[in-house]
Order: sequence, then C-alpha cells, then structure tokens
Amino acid sequence: MATNLKDRNLISVIGDEDSVTGLLLAGIGNVDQNQQANFYVVDQATSPEDIEKKFVEFSSRKDVAIILINQWIAEKIRQTLDDYNQTFPTILEIPSKDQPYDPNKDSVLKRVQRLFKD
Repeated sequence: MATNLKDRNLISVIGDEDSVTGLLLAGIGNVDQNQQANFYVVDQATSPEDIEKKFVEFSSRKDVAIILINQWIAEKIRQTLDDYNQTFPTILEIPSKDQPYDPNKDSVLKRVQRLFKD
C-alpha cells in the first residue's frame, strides 16, 4: 500500500554537531514512540558504514519527507546517494559551518541538470 504523502511530515538530518543543533533549535527534532530520533550527529570518526546505515533507516521511514545531509558527510556515502532514486524522502545536501557547498558534488543537482540536457 502506498504511503500517503500527508503522513510524511518530518525532516531528518544527518549532520555535524553544529548543523544538527541549529536545526533542532529551529524545531525539527522528533523522537517517536520507539525512541527513534529523526537526527544523527556525525563527526570525523564516524564510519561511512554507520552513516549509510542511518541514511537507509531515514530513507525507508514513512514519516520522513526530506533528509538534510551536510555535503561533506554526503561525500562519504556518495555512491549510495547517487544510486538513490526515490522521490520521497527527498535528499538535500547542505553546507556546514566549516565546509562550503559545492554544487558540482550534489547528486540531486546533477540529476536535475541531466534532465534539462536530455
């Protein structure tokens, strides 16, 4: 059975401590009845496997509409993001305090650019 889009009401974030803290202060934080949070803090020591596992968890949730991920973190799981082809949740790569946004690395932007070239 298809998920109703109105049920997708959360934004998840996979980010560094500053990005996650800022977004939590903005009000996106949620912990469900199973104690599952919609945010994940990554640092330089976090393995790509752990990041990918959290991405797969968030992308398979039926209540998540958007996944925000710091671009430097996205680079650690680039192949997984490039292979992701679902409309929802939508993936948005965002800059971090220490790492500027590079549009040439953004998987979603690359797909959009390919659509306009075809």
